[in-house]
Amino acid sequence: MHKTEILVIFLAVTVMILGVLLLYEELLGVKKKEKQLVFICFQWGCDFFTSAYISFKDSVFVCVCVLGKWEVEELKENTVPGDRGLVLKSVAKHHAMSAMLTKEFIFDDKPLIVQYEVNFQEGIDCGGAYIKLLSSSNDLNLEYFFDKTPYTIMFGPDKCGEDYKLHFIFRHKNPKTGEYDEKHAKRPDVDLKKFYLDKKTHLYTLVLKPDDTFEILIDQLVVSKGSLLEDMVPPVNPHKEIDDPSDKKPDDWDERPKIPDPNAAKPDDWDEDEPSKIEDPDAVKPEGWLDDEPQYVPDPNAEKPKDWDEEMDGEWEAPQIPNPKCEAAPGCGPWVRPMKNNPNYKGKWKAPLIDNPNYQGIWSPRKIPNPDYFEDSHPFKMTAVSAIGLELWSMTSDIYFDNFIICSEKEVADRWAADGWGLKKLVAGANEPGMFTQLLTAAEDHPWLWVLYILTLALPFKCKLILNLGELDQEGEELDDDEIELEEEKENEDTAEDGKMSKPACCLINCKDMNRTFVDCIADNYRQLSLNMHNLLCSESSFFFDNLQRVTFHS
Repeated sequence: MHKTEILVIFLAVTVMILGVLLLYEELLGVKKKEKQLVFICFQWGCDFFTSAYISFKDSVFVCVCVLGKWEVEELKENTVPGDRGLVLKSVAKHHAMSAMLTKEFIFDDKPLIVQYEVNFQEGIDCGGAYIKLLSSSNDLNLEYFFDKTPYTIMFGPDKCGEDYKLHFIFRHKNPKTGEYDEKHAKRPDVDLKKFYLDKKTHLYTLVLKPDDTFEILIDQLVVSKGSLLEDMVPPVNPHKEIDDPSDKKPDDWDERPKIPDPNAAKPDDWDEDEPSKIEDPDAVKPEGWLDDEPQYVPDPNAEKPKDWDEEMDGEWEAPQIPNPKCEAAPGCGPWVRPMKNNPNYKGKWKAPLIDNPNYQGIWSPRKIPNPDYFEDSHPFKMTAVSAIGLELWSMTSDIYFDNFIICSEKEVADRWAADGWGLKKLVAGANEPGMFTQLLTAAEDHPWLWVLYILTLALPFKCKLILNLGELDQEGEELDDDEIELEEEKENEDTAEDGKMSKPACCLINCKDMNRTFVDCIADNYRQLSLNMHNLLCSESSFFFDNLQRVTFHS
């Protein structure tokens, strides 16, 4: 369907809505105005799909908003056959998607673990890929989920320009006023740029513990951790005392630690009129200096433009060029002695500084008890969560989401990650260029690496030469090549009995085909690890969902 057809459809819907609203006014007995202007607007990319009716003076505004587009697709690169994710497709539009949890999460005595995958398949210019855990309430309706819907936690990556962020925000309820304030975790002390621009699938994990601590992980590595009581901005608990707003600094308060010495006097020989620079009396004009030649002369090859009008443009003058006679001479034009520093220059005299006998320190207002003070010693007890949502705006399309999970056991989240993100990581690693290609690529960017490569290659030959000069006799203590190969074959036979590996899979690595064998042994390990994966994930102690198969999202 073309965009023109869509506009026509929405125009018809808008007219219908307008008719209903005007009829509603008529039924209520609203007095008709003599003149009434009607404005109809289509906003491509708003917070949610709805129609807004606003009456202002003699005008009526009817706006129809359109959401951005979502799709369920496979990854563009490093595709896992049969695995699909939720993909944000539109640019410069607002997107909203939400789903109810299978059961409400109550912050009590168990940790909260939130985990999901993101892949910025086209990189990211400006936009977010964070999730919101929506607060439980009787009036929560996901059909009207938008940016003002109350949430308890917001977590995930965000970027605009060169500002790379990884949000962890929770809304804290003031026990005195009942109002909510956003508390932001401090920035991770790591470089986030590589995770947002490498076009790979990354795993984002938030762990909240009942002891009021938190951890943020990317690809199962901790990038930030801290305390809800000490590492949030602004802090959860306000200061017990605040500055007294009615306290004013006295007029005679002296904050100057140093003052000019009142007893100091300017020396008699101090001349403030001496210039800082004077002509060098010892300078001599270089031989060959052309005093009568100007530095610039009119260009003899220049011609007056044909359309030059002297009445309108004035008298034409050829453009100036450097005097060719000055190129071989030390200089042209009147010679002037160069300047040098004046040894007698002292500048304006100032009295030296001494300690201020009346110094009272930097003034600060007195402290008074904070009337808004409270102490929440256990901020982990947040507002319960009953839904999850994506409410995003982006200038980049094709942002891929997959494998959301919310649970209380870290082991469950780790195994869930191994069954999803682990497989994607395995495929991406197998598709990466070999070590030799990577070394060549690195040397193109950093040519000095060639020196390191040559030294590295020469080192084994040097060591072999040293050993030969030593004439060490170790023939009786070493196995020949045939015996080594026989032992390797025997070890390989011992590694598999009844489809199970009795030794670590990486024993299969050899120097003949390292890249292929390395990938194969990881795949063997992965298959063995995945056999009992789903049994653990289905335990009653956890609840989770896959955004493609187990959840119906509402826009």
